[in-house]
Amino acid sequence: MPVRWKIHLLFVIQLVSMGAMEMSGPFWPVHLRSMTSSDDLFTFASVGVYVGPMLGIMLTSTFWGRMGDRFGHKSMMIRALFGLAATQLALAYAGDVISILILRFLQGACAGYIAPAQAYGVSIENPTHRAKLFAYLQVSTNVGSLGGALIGGVILDLASFFWINFSAAILCALCMVSVWAMLPYVSAPIAKPGDAGAGAQKPGPSILRSPQVISLLTIIGVLLLGRMVTQSPFPIYVLNTFDVGNWVVGLCYGLLAMGFVATASLWARYFEGRPAREVLSGMCLVIAGCVVVTFTAGLTGSVIVFAAMYFLWGMLLGATTPVLTTLVSRSAPDHQQGHLLGLAQSTAQLSSIAGIALGGWFAQVAGLSNIYFLVGFVYLVGLVLTAATRVGVFQKARPAELPGE
Repeated sequence: MPVRWKIHLLFVIQLVSMGAMEMSGPFWPVHLRSMTSSDDLFTFASVGVYVGPMLGIMLTSTFWGRMGDRFGHKSMMIRALFGLAATQLALAYAGDVISILILRFLQGACAGYIAPAQAYGVSIENPTHRAKLFAYLQVSTNVGSLGGALIGGVILDLASFFWINFSAAILCALCMVSVWAMLPYVSAPIAKPGDAGAGAQKPGPSILRSPQVISLLTIIGVLLLGRMVTQSPFPIYVLNTFDVGNWVVGLCYGLLAMGFVATASLWARYFEGRPAREVLSGMCLVIAGCVVVTFTAGLTGSVIVFAAMYFLWGMLLGATTPVLTTLVSRSAPDHQQGHLLGLAQSTAQLSSIAGIALGGWFAQVAGLSNIYFLVGFVYLVGLVLTAATRVGVFQKARPAELPGE
C-alpha cells in the first residue's frame, strides 16, 4: 500500500474512532442526572466523567509511548482501540454512577490512541511532511468530534443512551480490525550511533534534559490550558450574555472546530521546512492574534461578532498545536518518537484538566463575564514564553542542534 493511502487510512480510522467517543461526550450530564437524585454526587460525577479519561491518559500515555518504541506503534494502536471498544461496551451496561466514573478512568488509562497513531504516521511519512501529518490527523479528530456529537444526539432522540455507547463500541472494534488487517507492521526503529541518546538504556531522561523539548512542551501546555478555560462555562456564558437559543450555543462551539479544520493544513504547509527560530517567530504573531480575538470575544455584546471571533480563534489554533508538535517531534530521533509524543499527549491532558479547573474556579471567584479576559491573559503568558524560548533556547543553540535546520 502506498504511503499516501496509509496516511489516508489513518485519517479515516482516527475520524471514526474519535467520532465514536464523542457520540456520548455532550450527553453524559443528561445520562448522569437520570441516574442520581443527589445534587452533590451529580456535580462531582459531571466533572469526573470528563476529567477521568484525561487523567488516565495523562498517567499512562508516556508509558504506552515507550512500549510503542520497543514493540512497534501498530500494536499500540490495536491495544488502544481494543481498550476503547471494551470500555465503551462496559459503559453501555454500567448501571450506577461510580461504575461509570471508574470505567471512564480506565478508558483513558487503557486507550490513548492519538499518540501511537501520530508515532506510526511519523514512522512512515517523509520527515519534511510531519507538520502536514500532524495537522491532517488533528483535522480528523475535529471533524470526528463534530460528526460524533451530531450522530449521538440523533441516537439519543430516537433511542436510549445505551445505544450510543454500544454503537461506539462496535465502531471502535471495526477500527481495531481495520488497523490489524490493512496497516502494515512497521518494526520499532533502532537507535543509531549518531542519534541523540543512542545507546542509552533509558531514553526518557535524555529527552527530559533537553531545554528545547521542555520549552516547547511548556508552550503547548499553556496554549491548551488557555483553550480549555472556557470548556465548562461556555454554554452558560453564551446563554446569559446574548440571550439566544441552544442551537446558537452549538453553532458557536462548532465554529471553533470549523476554523481549525479550515486552516490547519494551510498553516502546516506555510511552516513546513522552516527553521525552528523562524517558526517560533511566526508563532508569536499567531498567539498575539489569539490574545486580540479572545479579548474581543469578552468585550462584545453582539453574538455575531462573538461567533466571528470563535471562527477566527479556531483558524489561529490551527497553527499552534500541529506546528509546535512538529517541532517537538523533530527534537528527538526516530527511536524515541513514541516516548516523546506520549509525553506530549500527557502534557496536553494535564493542561486540559488544569484549564477546566481554572475556568470553573475563576468563574466562581471573578464572575463568568470576565472569563475571556482570563483566556487572553493566559495567551499573553504563552506569548512571553514563546518569545523567550525563541531567544533563550533556540538562539543560543548551535546550528546543528536546531530541529529542522
